[in-house]
Amino acid sequence: MTSILIRNGRVIDPARDLDEVLDVAVENGRISAVARNLDRPAERIIEAQGMIVAPGFIDLHAHLREPGYEEKETIATGTRAAAAGGFTAVACMANTEPVNDHAAVTRWILDRAREDAVVRVWPIGSISRNLQGEQLAEMAELRREGAVAFSDDGHPVMNGRLMRSALEYSLMLDCPIIDHCQDLNLTGKGVMHEGLVSTRLGLPGWPAAAEASMVGRDILLAELTSAHVHIAHVSTRRSVDLLRWASKLGVHVSAEVTPHHLALTDASIETMEYDTNLKVNPPLREKEDIEALIAAVREGLIQAVATDHAPHELDAKRVEFNLAAFGMMGFETAVAVAIQTLVRPGHIDWPHLVRLFTVGPARILHMEDPTLQPGADAHITVIDPELSWTYRVEDSPSKSRNSPFRDWTFQGGPVLTIVHGRIVYQRETPAEPALS
Repeated sequence: MTSILIRNGRVIDPARDLDEVLDVAVENGRISAVARNLDRPAERIIEAQGMIVAPGFIDLHAHLREPGYEEKETIATGTRAAAAGGFTAVACMANTEPVNDHAAVTRWILDRAREDAVVRVWPIGSISRNLQGEQLAEMAELRREGAVAFSDDGHPVMNGRLMRSALEYSLMLDCPIIDHCQDLNLTGKGVMHEGLVSTRLGLPGWPAAAEASMVGRDILLAELTSAHVHIAHVSTRRSVDLLRWASKLGVHVSAEVTPHHLALTDASIETMEYDTNLKVNPPLREKEDIEALIAAVREGLIQAVATDHAPHELDAKRVEFNLAAFGMMGFETAVAVAIQTLVRPGHIDWPHLVRLFTVGPARILHMEDPTLQPGADAHITVIDPELSWTYRVEDSPSKSRNSPFRDWTFQGGPVLTIVHGRIVYQRETPAEPALS
């Protein structure tokens, strides 16, 4: 296994409150030393002056589509795209075909990941059988097989009694319930945020209350059961108010935000001429919602940034806005969008950003903190804050192309991803081509 020496990078390790310019040595798949001016031989030397060297980034919410929807994405293509985005681990949602609601599917995903994945893959089991919200899935069996959490993502759990039961079981299994908060009775056939823009465009609206009402229910159920509920892809200011209330109550509630809900609004659908890549669930909201989400990140009410990477084949998106599938791909642009929306304007600093992609998601999943402590597994993400680059979606390792960030130019992004001591992605430079 290749030995690696990363020299003179700004090492940010939130688990140890470390933020210093240091060298990081990797041998036999583990961190062997972190210190100034390390003088030791290495097969690969990475000069990281001006760059951020961090524990490997984690995406706690993504759709790898396999099994069942290989025309959209596979574990092989999805994890290569994740590596290009700086991620060393991906938690994949259960809405596959068949649904990940029994042990055989979990085993299949993990077996396929061992064969094809370039980053770690952590399956999320479904809350209910076949995502129908009527009977609990075999949660204990899924957990024993390797599920890291439970979610019916894409399908809200409308039945409060079922959600209560899931939360109670999760206490015994020591893992979170991740809820997709959407009241189907309120959203109806909505395809975008309900407001002035939807009225002007003549598109069916989806009120913010449809999310917030379910967030409120979940907070009350978390209080009732003393279990951990995690709110996926928070998008509204009223949901933020409820998270603030939950924090004051001391309820075990965590939350994530997606990069696209920080960067785009419902008005983008108008200015980008009904681009169906902007059709997502939950929908893009208003400017005031973005401001509330940023405040929630700053306050720690939102502990993680997650991509909700949702790839689709061309035919699913090249239709009328009303008929298009919900979702956009997000692995390769997530870190850059987070830098652009959170760090560059001064809302948070670099250590906070690293925390949102490392310690934050790990703690939500009840895992040990990622760290660059000597002896730890070598999962490393290197960010160049000054890198100027343009996202060319046609060059993506993903099978899909449904990104609204096509041809956007960013400042800052991942340049090196290491998993188990192996370089799985390195940004191409004239001197050193990217690894395949």
